[in-house]
Amino acid sequence: MTLLEPLLAAPVVLLGSPVTWLELVAFVLALWMVFANMRVQLIAWPLAITSSLAYMVLFAHSKLYGEASLQVFFALIAAWGWWQWRFGHQADGTALRVRHLAPRARLALAALTLASWPALGALLDHVTDSDVPYWDALPTAGSVAGQWLLGRQYVENWPVWLAVNLVSIAVFAIKGLWLTVLLYALFAVLSVVGWRAWQRRMAVP
Repeated sequence: MTLLEPLLAAPVVLLGSPVTWLELVAFVLALWMVFANMRVQLIAWPLAITSSLAYMVLFAHSKLYGEASLQVFFALIAAWGWWQWRFGHQADGTALRVRHLAPRARLALAALTLASWPALGALLDHVTDSDVPYWDALPTAGSVAGQWLLGRQYVENWPVWLAVNLVSIAVFAIKGLWLTVLLYALFAVLSVVGWRAWQRRMAVP
């Protein structure tokens, strides 16, 4: 953290809490990433890697270890998503396109996500000093599902992100990360916009 101290300096105070340079940079990169995702642009993935690494440091500094670990996962899976959007194929061998996940697969993914939430919360409660382990674990578990859905271009990634973003707003408010609260509020709105944009994309032959 010593090398990162200049980035952890706070040029702005928002609602009584300091906003660091690191949070400002991560905010801009993450917002740009979502707009690129909405347009199915490859640049979304390098933006995802960079913003995730920035948020990893920020969340670890705020003792949100589940969210910090999730950012490492995001950075890794962003490389996979980048490859998927560039070279990935569907089951029939055609290039990836925006589409719906099969109903049975939706149920399986929902069940797996809900089962992983308390398990992850218990892990964070026992091995870290997090004061919000289960609140931290819920968006973490949901984000894993959302990122997989996004990488495979399933429309369902957007309602998953909407739910994740709404819970995350509460978590970051508890921690006083007000700029990040604003970011996730924007994410929630953009999740709805992205959902509609991908549905329109599916309707185009």
